[in-house]
Amino acid sequence: MNKSHKYKPLSFRTLFLILGLLFIFLLIADLLLGSVIVPLKQIYFSIFPSAETNETFRTIIVDFRFPKAFTAILTGMALSVSGLQMQTVFRNPLAGPYVLGISAGASLGVALFVLGFSSVISFGVVSITGAWSLATVAWIGSFLVMILVLYVSTHVNDVTTILILGMLFTSAVSAIVSILQYFSSESMLKAFVIWTMGSLGSVTNAQLTVMATAVFLGILLAFFKIKDLNAFLLGENYARSLGVKIVSSRVLIFASTSLLAGTVTAFCGPIGFIGIAVPHICRVIFRTSDHIILMPAVIITGSIVMLFSDIISQLPGMQTTLPINSVTAIIGIPVIVWMIVKNKKFDSV
Repeated sequence: MNKSHKYKPLSFRTLFLILGLLFIFLLIADLLLGSVIVPLKQIYFSIFPSAETNETFRTIIVDFRFPKAFTAILTGMALSVSGLQMQTVFRNPLAGPYVLGISAGASLGVALFVLGFSSVISFGVVSITGAWSLATVAWIGSFLVMILVLYVSTHVNDVTTILILGMLFTSAVSAIVSILQYFSSESMLKAFVIWTMGSLGSVTNAQLTVMATAVFLGILLAFFKIKDLNAFLLGENYARSLGVKIVSSRVLIFASTSLLAGTVTAFCGPIGFIGIAVPHICRVIFRTSDHIILMPAVIITGSIVMLFSDIISQLPGMQTTLPINSVTAIIGIPVIVWMIVKNKKFDSV
């Protein structure tokens, strides 16, 4: 027993070391690859300018690729942590970061702005004001849903009921959005569809600061509730017997998830797969359900998956960029199928 106990931390450290090296490799690759292939040494010269610095490469790395790579990292962290929390609280392996209707709220906000006002504003106005306006209305939509979820969670004891209400709200919002799409103009419909495809490259430096602050705050809340999440693994009755205040704990976990998923959706659009698959990948790799291990594991693994997805979406050497949402789905389906075939079934949450 003692030998096994001594071996596990070493195993975990080795896995984290491997993931850390893979993270660094993909981060560098993400900075180098794209429509223009940047020489490796120019990363150093871009950070520490010298006579050998190529200003064109420096502009590409500093002004475009680094903000996009940082956005990918934040997105992977946020969606993975929120997905892990939802799978634990609802004890459902298919629960994801958008299960509470956060993405639906953001979509409704964007749909009302882009499609609802299509008769009084032009596509050009949306394009000019889109940098902050789309993110703002999406965040407002997510925030309103978060308030609704937190209110419901304080009055409903059954977590399954909360899950069902989230699904019903998502369906209702989808119906409203479909009606808005039906009556919208072609240019506005195109703008909305492009937003739903997701994008990592449209986040400005000012937005990136706000996004990073919100994501780190959401992750801090998640780390604060690690012990409660471990207690939730065996059900709320067991957690209550350990002294966990179910309602207040659930509220903080929902607030963390809403902040993380809502922020990503607001700035990058709805991005699927990451929040559902990454927690399962980490359970398979680390062979544990302990959130003290899983929380940092999903953070680094989510970042790795998003960096890899960003590299693929850039189609290195070509001038075309694929929608990030499509890339994560294409990558995610084979991973999920492989995990099911290899492990017969997902590890229980």
